Amino acid sequence: MLICDLIKNQDTYQAELGHTVLETVRVMVDRNIGAVPVLHNGKLVGIFSERDLMRRVVAEGRDPRNTCMAEVMTDDPLTISMNEDLESCMALMRRHGFRHLPVCHDGQLVGIISLRDILLHDLNEKDDEVRMMRAYIHSMPDA
Repeated sequence: MLICDLIKNQDTYQAELGHTVLETVRVMVDRNIGAVPVLHNGKLVGIFSERDLMRRVVAEGRDPRNTCMAEVMTDDPLTISMNEDLESCMALMRRHGFRHLPVCHDGQLVGIISLRDILLHDLNEKDDEVRMMRAYIHSMPDA
C-alpha cells in the first residue's frame, strides 16, 4: 500500500510560523493530533510535535501565549513522497525515531502520516485476515 492511499481523505491542520504555541496546541488537542506541519508562505518549513512542546516549551519554562512556532518547531523536517510504500515510511520512522512525517508531492505538503495511522492500518488488515481464516475454517466439512 502507498502513503497516498492512507492520507487521501485527510484534513491536515497547518500551523504558520507566527502562530503561538498556545493556539497551535489547542487545535492539536481539539483534533487529537500529535504533530502539525508549520508553513511559511505556503512552504513547509518545520514540524511541531508533542515532543517539541515538552522539550522546547515546558522544560524551558516558556510562556505558550508568547512563544511562536518559529522559536520551538523542528526546522526543515524530513519528508516522504506520497508514492512511497508503507514499509519505506516505517523504515524511515524507525531509523530516525520519528512518529510523524510530512507527506509532500512536487514540493507541496499534502498531508502528514503518523505511526498510529500505519499501525491502525496494519491492525485492520490483520482483523480482515483473521475473519477470512475463521470463515474458511468454519466452511470446511467435518472430516
